[in-house]
Amino acid sequence: MTIISLLLLTSCSKKLTSIPDKTSEQISATYEIMKNVSYGTDAEQNMDIYLSKDAKSYGKNNYTIVFLHGGGYYLSDKSEDEKYIEPYLKKGLNVVNINYRLKKGIPIATTDLTNALNFLKANNNNYDLNLNNIIVTGFSAGAHIATNVGVSQNNPEYPNKLNNGITITGIINFSGLVDGLNVVEKIFSGNENEVFRDIGKALFPSNDSYELIEKIAVYEPVTYFDKNDPPIFLWHGGKDNQIPPETFEKFVPMLNKNKDFVIYKLNGLHSPNEEELKNAYVEIFTFLDN
Repeated sequence: MTIISLLLLTSCSKKLTSIPDKTSEQISATYEIMKNVSYGTDAEQNMDIYLSKDAKSYGKNNYTIVFLHGGGYYLSDKSEDEKYIEPYLKKGLNVVNINYRLKKGIPIATTDLTNALNFLKANNNNYDLNLNNIIVTGFSAGAHIATNVGVSQNNPEYPNKLNNGITITGIINFSGLVDGLNVVEKIFSGNENEVFRDIGKALFPSNDSYELIEKIAVYEPVTYFDKNDPPIFLWHGGKDNQIPPETFEKFVPMLNKNKDFVIYKLNGLHSPNEEELKNAYVEIFTFLDN
């Protein structure tokens, strides 16, 4: 791209913070929605793709938002966490809402983000998404996957690579693990709640006991973090009993505060409440504009 065309793109860019939220009727008129698009052979490897008529006019803010739901790698579905994609739809951005394989462990679920992105690249003639401007985001387990893949792609030791022509330019993490996976595994495995215990056992189902630290490190974003990673927006709660504050203590000071943004809610739980979520998205759109 020439300097002139780059300047034109920048000057024509629309600030997301200045775009009024669309009504339900406007969203319906703006989007072509493709439901349950398969990106693999497993029934759980599917995604919803929301193609916007407006996104190309946003210039450098023509992001492709790729979201992954929570559920401890064990339960839930892309339809369960749609409140996290609604703000992007109201702005008219392209959105991909991904399901991934459950109850098969963190390693397999994590590969599915890479599988989905590579599928989108191979089939982008059907979607015309901007895959050089991807924001990966998620809640809880989904945020863990998004962050791990987002910070690892410039590290040659990470095993699952994205194909050429795919660029992650930002990461938005709601209550997703960044460090201390062994701590979280023990919290779930030793929980009084049967579902929590099942989740803990299913994080690494090939191991009857706790997973080895060196194998866990592959799935901790702190392992790969460096100054060349894309900007990170991180939301976490001080009273989160699933991903406790101690698991952020090493990671947060490493962030480059000129490009990264952290919201730490002292009294926040694992899932942000309605007001916390609304306020977070005010900051998220400022984050994306910058």
